[in-house]
Amino acid sequence: MSGTRGGLGRIVAIGVGLGVVLLLALVGEARAGKYEVAQCGWYLGADADWWDSTGGAKFRADAYCTPAGSDPFDGVHLKSFTRESAGTVSGTRFARWRWAAPPGAGITQVRGTWWHALHDGLEQRIGFGNAGGGFDPFLVAGTTDTAPRNFVKGVWPPQPALEDRLLCARAEGKWCALSPGSWSGLRALTITLQDDYQPAPFIMGGPLTEGGWRRGNQDVAIGADDFGAGVRGGETTLDGARVGLAEYGCEKALIGGGWVGTRMRPCPTHAWTAHSVATGSFSDGPHMLVHCATDFAGNSACAEPRTVLIDNNPPAHPRNLALAGGDDWRPINDFDLSWVNPGQGPASPIAGAYWRITGPAGYDTGVKLASGRDLAGLADRNLPRPGTFVLSLWLRDEAGNDAPSSAVEIPLRFDDVPPGLAFAVASVDGEVPDQIRAEVSDLHSGPASGTIGYRRLNAAEWADLPTRIEAGPAGEKASLVARTPELEPGTYVFRADAADRAGNAVSTTMRADGTEMAIRKVPPPVAPKRALAPRTKARLFARLRGGHGRGDALTIPFGAPALLSGRLTRADGAGAAGRELRVVARPSRGAITEADRFTVVTGERGGFELRLGPGPSRRISVAFAGDAGLEPARRPSLDLRVRSGVSLSAAPPSLRTGQSLRLSGRVRTRGAPVPRRGKLVAIQYLEAATGRWRPVLVTRTDHGGRFRAHYRFRYVSGTASVRLRATALAEERWPYAPGSSRPLTVRVRGR
Repeated sequence: MSGTRGGLGRIVAIGVGLGVVLLLALVGEARAGKYEVAQCGWYLGADADWWDSTGGAKFRADAYCTPAGSDPFDGVHLKSFTRESAGTVSGTRFARWRWAAPPGAGITQVRGTWWHALHDGLEQRIGFGNAGGGFDPFLVAGTTDTAPRNFVKGVWPPQPALEDRLLCARAEGKWCALSPGSWSGLRALTITLQDDYQPAPFIMGGPLTEGGWRRGNQDVAIGADDFGAGVRGGETTLDGARVGLAEYGCEKALIGGGWVGTRMRPCPTHAWTAHSVATGSFSDGPHMLVHCATDFAGNSACAEPRTVLIDNNPPAHPRNLALAGGDDWRPINDFDLSWVNPGQGPASPIAGAYWRITGPAGYDTGVKLASGRDLAGLADRNLPRPGTFVLSLWLRDEAGNDAPSSAVEIPLRFDDVPPGLAFAVASVDGEVPDQIRAEVSDLHSGPASGTIGYRRLNAAEWADLPTRIEAGPAGEKASLVARTPELEPGTYVFRADAADRAGNAVSTTMRADGTEMAIRKVPPPVAPKRALAPRTKARLFARLRGGHGRGDALTIPFGAPALLSGRLTRADGAGAAGRELRVVARPSRGAITEADRFTVVTGERGGFELRLGPGPSRRISVAFAGDAGLEPARRPSLDLRVRSGVSLSAAPPSLRTGQSLRLSGRVRTRGAPVPRRGKLVAIQYLEAATGRWRPVLVTRTDHGGRFRAHYRFRYVSGTASVRLRATALAEERWPYAPGSSRPLTVRVRGR
């Protein structure tokens, strides 16, 4: 007994395992392709079946493998007994204990202890069950020996089973007596099995392998199948770094410092588990997921690798956030933003942007998400009312990462309310003040420019005065101030024009109290003059022609000439021939050309004509100074308005909903400088239902008159043909009337 226990080693531990074991340790505990199974000893049971070839009539079994005391081998045995009361048993009949190797494995060695009491032809035989169903004994005993003795036997090729038989070793027609009783005993078996089949590991799935970009903790399910000893454990790695270990529920014991099985197939043939992978430990980008498994015999294999995409870091802040048309004040409540996305390297691409608009009186849109791969612009943002608001913007990637702390801000300034304007209440009738003052108020963008002008009552032409803006104390009105000109006796009307920074303009001739701003200068007393010879009253007629119209006020296309014609007559209607007329063409405010002055002579019937060349809008005055026979005559000013010259092109001519249309063009600037902030241009579309042109967006040109803009069609379904044009809008000190480009058509198809 003591020799048996010393040869097999002292028991160290018994149980399923010691918790999670490193995969390399799993591999190292067994020789590749082999494993051992311990039976009936060391407090272990037996994974064997017992059978009586007589049907239970002649033999009986007795098993005692797990003693209760401290000695793991005290009385331990697997025995087969004869039934003494049964008389005899015929030859070749037997009882046996049998250990079967699992499919895919075979027995190559057995170590153990045997002893027996044998009478009258009964023998104990220990051997291997071969592949043909036969039995090949390697130990045979026919006499009694009750001292337990150790044995070791190797075999090749591996055999499917091990058997211990108590056999009547006589011919089938002979008999063996069952009394006195015979028995065979066996214990402390160590069976070595060969298993050369590799396990079949697999990655079952889970969020980590579902495709797309992943962040945070992600689950993955893994497992393996094995044909022989069963799946013992596995290791899951990401780019070679371990992210999960698994040891499955194998029936094993730690004996002599090594793990041995307690069943012929110690581990399950199919096993799986799930790991939670902390992706934050890995860099952004693609990574290789691998799962490998090891069976109880030490065979290892790895599943086909999977590529997983990881991104745990939010994008950097957007670059070059800008507003179309600049971030100055504007009169149209429409804001289009653009920016440049930062490089993402191997990380997930930009998938959208969060934005938020805040402003006075607690206004807050809340955080909104605009989605779109590589999104780099927002169109058609608007404000609830005039004022200064702030838009905050930060980016989101396809993995769902975003960082509000990376937000960039840009002001949105909207003002569509013209300034308040009124002349100060001043002067007593007949008194001429030293200066003229008009008060300007604007709640939002603030006053930017202004002019005071005057004209004599019943005169048509206004004369501008040098005007300055005086800023008032904080929160109070500003003032337009001009020095009063030298006035001839008579009544004069004054007009004030003002504009705020958004371009909203206002004009008035009224005082704050609602009366007209007029000054009457009383002439000094004069001595009576000698009566002059009476002169005949003269009448002067004039009109403009050009384009497709004629009259006192005429609007013509950009670059077109006009014709001034008329007639000078006496009071009786007879033409006044050979008289000189003075014609003055004064450009509108903002032009850089000087006034043109012409002298024309009436023909035989008093008629005259004058060709006016291309140029900006002008006021045309015609006057006859009078002579000895005719009184002076003056024609009220004629208004020659010239439309702005604009061109527009668009690309591509056909696009889908959601795509961006590139718009470009130029405003012609003959005789006029481009405004300091650029010329205001509106892109308009033709509304089919009303036949009216509606604004799409507003932009400004550069100092060369050129403009570029983008527009994204978002709400078109089906197929639509959209007619577009560019219109140069009316603007302070722009000496042209509003003018539009030739319409063009863009075809838009819905998604």
